[in-house]
Amino acid sequence: MASAAAARRACRCGGLLALGLRAFSSSGPVVSAAPGRPAISKLLVSNRGEIACRVLTTAKRLGIPTVAVFSEADRHSKHVAMADEAYCIGPPAARESYLRSDRILQVAERSGATAVHPGYGFLSENSGFAAACEERGIAFVGPPASAILAMGDKSEAKALMAAASVPVVPGYHGEEQAEGRLQEEAGHVGYPLLVKAVMGGGGKGMKLARDPAHFLDALHSARREALAAFGDDRVLLERFIARPRHIEVQVFADSHGDAVYLFERDCSVQRRHQKVSPAGQQHVGPCLKRRLPVLPEAPAPGISGDFRRSIGESAVAAAKAVGYRNAGTVEFMVDVETGEYYFLEMNTRLQVEHPVSEAISGVDLVEWQLRVAAGEPLPLRQEQLAIKGHAFEARIYAENPENGFLPAGGRVLRWRVPPGAAFFQNAPLRVDSGVQEGDTVGVNYDPMIAKLVVHGPDRRAALASLHSALQQLQVSGLPTNVEFMKRITQNSEFQQGAVDTSFIAKHEAELLGAQPVGGGVLALAAVAFLRIAEARAQEGAPTAQLPGPWALSSSFRVNHQFSCPVAFSHPRSGAQHELVVAFERDGSRLVSTHTGGTAASEHKSGRSSGSSGSSHDGDQQGAGSGGSVGPLVVSGAELGADSLTAEVDGQRLQASWCLHSHGDEEVLDLWVGGSQHQFRRPVVRRWLRSGAAAQAAGSVLTPMPGRIVKVFVEQGAAVEEGAPLVVVEAMKMEHTVHAPCTGTVAELHSFVGAQVEDGHVLAVVAPAAAGTAGVPGEAAAATA
Repeated sequence: MASAAAARRACRCGGLLALGLRAFSSSGPVVSAAPGRPAISKLLVSNRGEIACRVLTTAKRLGIPTVAVFSEADRHSKHVAMADEAYCIGPPAARESYLRSDRILQVAERSGATAVHPGYGFLSENSGFAAACEERGIAFVGPPASAILAMGDKSEAKALMAAASVPVVPGYHGEEQAEGRLQEEAGHVGYPLLVKAVMGGGGKGMKLARDPAHFLDALHSARREALAAFGDDRVLLERFIARPRHIEVQVFADSHGDAVYLFERDCSVQRRHQKVSPAGQQHVGPCLKRRLPVLPEAPAPGISGDFRRSIGESAVAAAKAVGYRNAGTVEFMVDVETGEYYFLEMNTRLQVEHPVSEAISGVDLVEWQLRVAAGEPLPLRQEQLAIKGHAFEARIYAENPENGFLPAGGRVLRWRVPPGAAFFQNAPLRVDSGVQEGDTVGVNYDPMIAKLVVHGPDRRAALASLHSALQQLQVSGLPTNVEFMKRITQNSEFQQGAVDTSFIAKHEAELLGAQPVGGGVLALAAVAFLRIAEARAQEGAPTAQLPGPWALSSSFRVNHQFSCPVAFSHPRSGAQHELVVAFERDGSRLVSTHTGGTAASEHKSGRSSGSSGSSHDGDQQGAGSGGSVGPLVVSGAELGADSLTAEVDGQRLQASWCLHSHGDEEVLDLWVGGSQHQFRRPVVRRWLRSGAAAQAAGSVLTPMPGRIVKVFVEQGAAVEEGAPLVVVEAMKMEHTVHAPCTGTVAELHSFVGAQVEDGHVLAVVAPAAAGTAGVPGEAAAATA
């Protein structure tokens, strides 16, 4: 058996060598370049979104003609408009477009492209695609197929690293897979340990064995998962590091045998990426699932110059061990307890986090990629590279941090970046984004909206700049993680740089807990709802919130004061608020909690209109989870196209606003004092106000844009509360939508294969008994 394994390994190595020789001897455009532009006559970018725009920006600066490819869903996307030429390669699904290497290569030949940049994701680490490009004489802007193949096999990679004297986590990576041998090797490795699939990825085929008694269970489980996912049940064993830091090194190698490291990035602040099964159930293991960096930074805080040099040289040795070429990232696990580092894996492509390395090195990594792909030597030697300052990257996602970081989606109705931001190039404040206002995010592809990158003279200054930039960023129309990242920047432990991969779990309550809103902001929200509705009514826009002339504050009344109830929810705190806005004769408004009386009577008995209070951000009157408000005097309210200014009890507040509908709800986003607050209230449609249609019913909305893949019920069917109704697929994840109450499916607006927008009414469930549905038309959508 050992000889067979050796033969298989020799065959694999021989194949890698052959691929490597073919890649380095390609007769494509790998020729010496003129001093300015790389010798690439035309560049095809086989990707989309932010990374495609990033590559196109550098190519245009270098004067290289560009070609974009796009799916039918991306026909009007930013990257398509940026390219000199663009070609449609198929339907929205990635497997029918961006993963179709044959169609991409056809476009390359049709357009005359002499190089292909794969970006990251999709085909960027597909050795077959890299080899196909080289065989056609097209430069693949990335590593040779041999390097991709070598680093894609976890066991092979670990063996190569050990042979190159790159530290690897103590473990067993041998070919012998007999159960008894593995159990024996586990004893040598020591517990706790990880049983990992050789061909694993994304947490699949990875199990933790804390002691010998649990080893066989972990082994059998890992093998079953590995066989199902990869068709290969081979495993390796590794010591489990209880308190790790995740530090990765940016490396670069050319085809002349030279390689350098452009320092390290710390990606220890990670969130767990939850995989969702077809049944909609989330599978979360003990620190074993794939984790995504939230706030990568460079350089890594708190490490010495000797450590930096050592880990950098190890990364270069790793690259040279597989005959690497172009940009790559070598990931290491650092044991916080001992300070030792171990090779984890190599990403054979440009990383999402590359802008922070560009910021501190002053290098355009995409330009280097193009020059190296054109056969040029590395522009700089190791001794010419130096760290300049500190950088952070905030990855803005359409997701729900409070709901397990469940990916979200929708139309981007407001997209405002901080003033002075530069796009796709080094600057104190940089924004990399492929999103424009009006785009729909998170239906077919990754839900990332943008990367916000800051660069400062030191870590403290850069972190302050990041917090300020996040405060100025405005995104509306879909859930985001912006407020979550603001909280991270204000965490004292993060500010000190004392983090490991358990940071988010350790501070979960602080980072994801309810966020109460102050009374001043609540008063401003109430006034905003009314003023916006009033303005739209005066413009002739239909509105159900202010019917008739007597609902206008300007309408003159002789004998009584006009007051208007305003009820809304604040999802982030989970609070419901019922306020009353009373219109004073001097034009001011008095806002207070609804108590069954009027705001005017409360005003006369408990407060004078000239009283004032003051504290930061309009929080002078506390209003916790559903707490009381005021009465507060709101005067001088001035409503602009997207701005609102008013004095709340003497404190001048300035806000930006965005109002939109989501199903049967009206959603108001207010940006006040650097914080974004969202308020929602049900919209009572005209046809629900009277007649038989006014019966209470539960409208079930899709939780996000996507495609309906399963419908469990028929119209007229009786359902129990919580029963599955429809399954919506988005971003390769399935979300089961459940019945909000026990009743009958009065309406069904779902069929398999239908594409639905965010807020689409999937079904209407009429409650079994009157009075059980709550507010008519109120949205209810629960996801598994």
